[in-house]
This record gives sequence, structure tokens and C-alpha cells, in this order.
Amino acid sequence: MNITVAVVLALASIAAYAAAAATQHRVASTDGHGLQRLLASPAWWASNAANATGAALHVAALKYGPLTRVQCLGALTVTAAVPLAARGAGRRVSRGEWHGMALTLAGFAALLPLTATGEDSTGILTTPGALAVAVTASLVIPLALSVRTGTRRTLALAAASGIASGTGSALTQTVLHTDRLLTWQTALVAVPAVALAVTGLVLSQTAYTGGLGAPLATLTLANPLTASAIGLTLLGERFHGGLPGTALALTGAALAARGILLLGRPTTAFPAADGARAHVAHGPVRTAPAPRPPVAGRLTYPRLAGAPQLEGRTL
Repeated sequence: MNITVAVVLALASIAAYAAAAATQHRVASTDGHGLQRLLASPAWWASNAANATGAALHVAALKYGPLTRVQCLGALTVTAAVPLAARGAGRRVSRGEWHGMALTLAGFAALLPLTATGEDSTGILTTPGALAVAVTASLVIPLALSVRTGTRRTLALAAASGIASGTGSALTQTVLHTDRLLTWQTALVAVPAVALAVTGLVLSQTAYTGGLGAPLATLTLANPLTASAIGLTLLGERFHGGLPGTALALTGAALAARGILLLGRPTTAFPAADGARAHVAHGPVRTAPAPRPPVAGRLTYPRLAGAPQLEGRTL
């Protein structure tokens, strides 16, 4: 495995995924949920093209690097998507968002040197193991869809998206590292890998209708956690560094989690420049007209049924 190539490809994939996430959020907020509206939206097609590019780069990164490291790098998507979304909304990045991005970057800077090197890993799941993780991930999807409450549903869909995508990446790496592709065992792994990848994409697009920061932060956490659990338990990947490395890894994980939670908080829309209008999801903020001041010394009585209007009596 060539770790340098894997990291470069993963970073390029992050940029594509971040652009796609920001665009999907804007489309979900403005173009509605109808299929015809989406098909008529150039931005929706552009987001799908960015997703396809990110997926291709991600698959290439899995060819050259261990699953745990590639998926952990993918968590940096949130630090790129938030500024892009703020720019698209015509506002400045808030202080809390900058703080969150700084903590996330610091956390993953501490984690990356300690993630699995892949020296003891084959990168290949057994066919029974691959089917087991695929079935387990699939069971999460109906549970997420059963949640009906607004915010809880958004976060549940985002978590299910992260689990599906992380599992799909593990299955994809198994297919890429198989010596013989045209076998029925490989097909048994490839079919759920594609299905889970597509399902993860659809779930993320649905989750973005409830916002960008919170669902993106949720799936950003769920994806590498799922892939890391598979890599460490079934693929023979490992962390290194002994007790000091473990302490540093836990510190980095805590910093990254705190940063992602800060990025997931709702923000107040500040204009991008002086005199610019602040916008919400459905248009500019409008204020009610100021009430007309009463005329001093005059009373207007309400009209009663059958009675004339009395106006202008001076007290």
C-alpha cells in the first residue's frame, strides 16, 4: 500500500464530497422534494457529478491505503462543506464554526499518524464476514426511516447514511483487493457494496433537507466509526504507538468530536457584506411595518351595529 497516494486521493475526494454536500443542502432547501423539480435543477445534477467524482477518488484511495485511515480522513469533509455552504447562503462563517473547524483539524492531525498502517491487514473480508456486515448495516436503515420527529429523523437518517457508506467502503476495499474479480463470491460482495453506497447517498440527500451542519456532522462521525470497527475487528488493522499513542489518539478523537459538534450547531445568518440582506431557507427576512402613531387628543370609537361612527371628539 502507498499511504501518500491514498492520502492525496482521499483529500481530493473530500473536496468533491464537500462541494456536493453544500450543493445538495442548497437544492434541498430551495427546490423542494419533487422528483421533477430535482431533475430540472442544474445544481442537483452538478451535486451528483461531484458525488460521483468523490466516490471514484474514494475508491482509488481505498486501493492504495488502509480502510481506517481513508475513512478517518473523510471526516474532514465537514471542515470544507461548512465554508462552502456559508458562501452559498451569502453569509460569513461564524466564530463558532471557525472554532469547530480548528478543533476538528487539530484532532485529526493527532489521529492520522496513529491510525492503522495496514501492514498486518489483508484488506479483504471473507465472504461470510462481508455478508454479515452488509446485513447488519441494512437493518439500521428501516430503523432510521421509522423515526418521524423532525430533528430526530434528520439525525437518524444521517447516522444511517454514515453507517451504510462506511460499510460500503469496507466491502468495496474487499472487492478491489480480490485477485479474481469474476467469481460468484466477488459478486456477492460487490452487489451489497454498490447498494449500500447508493443508499448512503440517498439518505444523506434526504437528511440535508433538515439543515447541513448537524446531519453532516452526524454522518461524518458515523462513517469512520463504522469503517474503523470493521477494519480493527475483521481486517486485522491496528493502531500503533503504545500507551502514549493511545492517549494521544483519545485526545485527538475528543478534539475532533468536539469540533464536529460545534459545527453541527445552528448558526445565525450574518450577511456576507455590509448592506447585504440576511436570508433564511425560503427568502429574505421581512419585518412588519411599524404601527402608525395615534393622534393626540382624538379617539376613534369602533362602529357598533346600527350606530354611526363617532370620531374626533376632543377630551
